[in-house]
Amino acid sequence: MPVKPDYTFEASNGQGRLTIVGDWLVHTLGTIQPALSELEPGELSHLSVDASGLEKVDTAGAFLLDRFICSAGLEEADIEGGGPQVEALLEQAGALRPAPEDETPPQDTHGFIDLLERTGRATMHVVEEAVDTLAFLGETIMSMMAGLVRPARMRWTALVSVMEESGLDAVPIVAFLSFFVGMVIAFIGATTLEAFGATIFTVELVGIAVLREFGAVLTAIILAGRTNSAFTAQIGAMKMRQEVDAMVTLGLDPMDVLVVPRAFAMLIMTPVLTLIAMLFGIGGGAFVSWLALDINPTVFFNRLQDFVPLQHFWVGMSKAPVFGMIVALIGCRQGLLVGGSVQSLGNSTTKSVVQALFAVIVIDALFAIFYMELGV
Repeated sequence: MPVKPDYTFEASNGQGRLTIVGDWLVHTLGTIQPALSELEPGELSHLSVDASGLEKVDTAGAFLLDRFICSAGLEEADIEGGGPQVEALLEQAGALRPAPEDETPPQDTHGFIDLLERTGRATMHVVEEAVDTLAFLGETIMSMMAGLVRPARMRWTALVSVMEESGLDAVPIVAFLSFFVGMVIAFIGATTLEAFGATIFTVELVGIAVLREFGAVLTAIILAGRTNSAFTAQIGAMKMRQEVDAMVTLGLDPMDVLVVPRAFAMLIMTPVLTLIAMLFGIGGGAFVSWLALDINPTVFFNRLQDFVPLQHFWVGMSKAPVFGMIVALIGCRQGLLVGGSVQSLGNSTTKSVVQALFAVIVIDALFAIFYMELGV
C-alpha cells in the first residue's frame, strides 16, 4: 500500500523549511497537490527541503516540488536526507522550466538598418539553400550512378509504382491543360496578327511556342504542383513516423530507397509527359485555327511541317529531363528535412512547391539565354 503523502511548511525572516513525507508519486499526489499549489510562500532568500521522511518519489513529485521552489522566487533549494535520486529528479524538473519571457520592449523594425539586415538574412538563406540543394544533387547523382552500376540495388517495384503515380496518372491533367493553353495561344495570335493581315502565321506561332517553351514549362509546373508536393508529403510523413530512422537502423540507405526511384521515375516520365503536352497543345491551336480562322487541319499541319523547324521540338525536349530532375530533387530533399510536427510537414511542402516553381522558371530562362547564344 502506498504511504499517503503529506507536508509541513514553516517560514520566518526569509528562511523557509518544507518537510515532506510519504510517497510523492503520480497516483498519490492528488490529495496534496491543490493545497500545495495554492500555498504562497512569498519571496524567500533560502529554502530547505527535509526529505528524510520521503518514501518514494517520481518525476511528478519532483515537478510539484520544483514548482513550489519557483513560487518562492528561488532557483534551487537545499535537499536534506533525500539522497541522489531526489536531487537528480529535481535537476531534471528544473531543466524543463520554461525560459523567462523577455520583457525588453520590441525595437522598431522599420528602419533602414533593419531593412538591410532582413535583406542580408534573406540573401544568405537563399545562398545556403542553393548550396545545400547542389550538395543534395551531387549525392543523388552518385546514388543513381551506383544504381546503374549495380542494378541489384535498384528498387524496381518502387520505380514502376512512382512512374505510374507521377507519370501515367498525370496524363489527363497535362493533356487537358495543354490543349486549352494551345487554344489560348492561337486566339492571341489570331487577334494580334489579324491587324496585319497575317493570320496564317498563327500556325508558326502555335508551333514554336508550344514546341519550344510551353510544352516543357507547363508540364514542369504541373509536376511541381502535383508530384513535387506528393514526394514531400510522402517522405515527410515517413520522417514524422520515424520510418526513415528505422531504415537507417536496418542498414538501408534512404537515398537508395526513397530518392533514387523517384529521381529515375521523373527522369523517364517527364519527357513522355512533355511530348503529350506538345501534341495536345498543337491540337488545341489547330482546333481554334479551324473554327475561328478557317484554316483546315490539313493545311495547318502541312504548314507546321514546312515552316516550323524540328530543332524547336528538340529544344523543348532537352529541357524536360532537367525539369523532371529538379522537381524530384527538391521534393525529396524537403521531405527529408521534415521534423516531428505536422506544422513542419506543411512548411516543407509549401517550400518545396515554391522552390520547384522558382527553379523551373529560372532554369528555363537560363536555357533561353544558352540557346540564344548558340543561335538555335
